[in-house]
Amino acid sequence: MRILIAEDDPVSRRLLQAMLVKWGYDVQVTCDGAEALQAFQAEDAPRLAILDWMMPGMDGIDICRRIRQQKDGPYTYVIMLTTRNRREDIIQGLEAGADDYIVKPFDAHELQARVRAGRRIIDLQAALLAAQEELRIQAAKDSLTGLWNHGVIVETLQRELERAHREGKPLGVLMADLDHYKRINDLYGHMIGDLVLCETAKRMQSVLRPYDAIGRYGGEEFLIVAPGCDAQEAFKLGERIREAIASQPFSVQDTTISVTISLGTAACAAGQSCEANALIRLADMALYQAKAQGRNRVVASNGSEPTHV
Repeated sequence: MRILIAEDDPVSRRLLQAMLVKWGYDVQVTCDGAEALQAFQAEDAPRLAILDWMMPGMDGIDICRRIRQQKDGPYTYVIMLTTRNRREDIIQGLEAGADDYIVKPFDAHELQARVRAGRRIIDLQAALLAAQEELRIQAAKDSLTGLWNHGVIVETLQRELERAHREGKPLGVLMADLDHYKRINDLYGHMIGDLVLCETAKRMQSVLRPYDAIGRYGGEEFLIVAPGCDAQEAFKLGERIREAIASQPFSVQDTTISVTISLGTAACAAGQSCEANALIRLADMALYQAKAQGRNRVVASNGSEPTHV
């Protein structure tokens, strides 16, 4: 962990640096408030700071307030270092945003203990943020297949449409639906049916590009968002998905099942303004046509009535 020292007194600065380096910390040293504040505005800003209260230009209290005004980035743990030990001074420092307070002349063992306490707080916060991010991701995923859930994939489509419009690029949308999925559930049971859905998700993901997005739209239906794909490219992507599903039977718990999928595709042309719901509706109409034509096929929408390509 990197610690920043902001101390204008060269003797105290060298002493602090020597101690922290001895304890195994990466140390960044500044001698005034402006330089310290600049360090905190960097992308790789230190996570813990030891700030001297009295410095020329900008003192430790000012720096502390500025740090707390920054909303972005991880939390910075601040230890205020000063000769002031009156109760009102301590209150002022803490209210400015300091997390801890140590009075000069300081004891090395006390400083080490306070730095360790700060590191524990930083580590706990990092673990909390990681857990929150994991919960956010899990809430956005379909619990069965691990794909994006309905709400997230629709939001992704809306976001990608806005970007495609800004950049003047096309966008492809595909609706996919497993053929005769009810029959699979009836013949083999819902547990096998769930595993078939999971294997379907894996096979579809295997042919998608890294920047394509796929989500479980509902039941056995999936929505794929393909940035940069025009109508023809979206159709070709649909064929790759169809072949990935139909080319080899599924082996699920010692049961071999032949599975096929039908897809409908639609596209927003480069420079065109499209609505997410309208594109989904067109792709869904094309999917309905694929089912009507015998299943295990891809049908592309022409923007009004769907037609087979």
